[in-house]
Amino acid sequence: MRLNAYLAKSGVASRRGADVLIKSGRVTVNGKTGELNAQVSDKDLILLDGKAIKLQKFRHILLNKPTGTVTTLKDPEGRRTVKDLVDIPERVVPIGRLDYNTTGVLLLTNDGEMANKLMHPRYGVEKVYEAEVEGTITSEILNKLSIGVRLEDGVTAPAKARQLTESRVELIVHEGRNHQVRRMLESVGLPVKKLHRSRYGPILLGGLKPGQWRNLEAVEIKNLTDNG
Repeated sequence: MRLNAYLAKSGVASRRGADVLIKSGRVTVNGKTGELNAQVSDKDLILLDGKAIKLQKFRHILLNKPTGTVTTLKDPEGRRTVKDLVDIPERVVPIGRLDYNTTGVLLLTNDGEMANKLMHPRYGVEKVYEAEVEGTITSEILNKLSIGVRLEDGVTAPAKARQLTESRVELIVHEGRNHQVRRMLESVGLPVKKLHRSRYGPILLGGLKPGQWRNLEAVEIKNLTDNG
């Protein structure tokens, strides 16, 4: 297989990211600087920054992220991370982020190509959030959220908003800006008390309890990538 595909399947980067690594001279194959079109196999000695790279089994994990958990692999403040919950031999990384106290669907994988595709705004993967808010939910506010609201980093793309109860609202977005849902709701006078992501693309939590995880099934992975 091509060198960039090998790096992608080793979980170090997407194919495009692998191309950058190769061009920068950080990859060697059997002691020689790697080339973009090089054909390699698992029998070759492939190093990235002097460390051996090996193919690994792809893992696709669904986690019901609990509150009080950081969506990173390490935390300088010593807080609990998603890695503490998903303790497996493979190095998986979160696809996108959820805030410290936001709960719900979080996907983790070592499939760099899939992760980059799902996070890219071009593919517009739906993310569904349920928020418990302060303030009065009105049809005017729902309409504003649906059209798009102005934030400090620009106007949001059109979303889908509907009232669930007197104090709960559902918001479906396609973007992945930092703290986006909280900021959108605060901008229309609905400060968030609790926030939960109930769906990522076609993926639902099912019976997973907070802190529990499972491997995605083959049909779920296909539906997710087809959706993206």
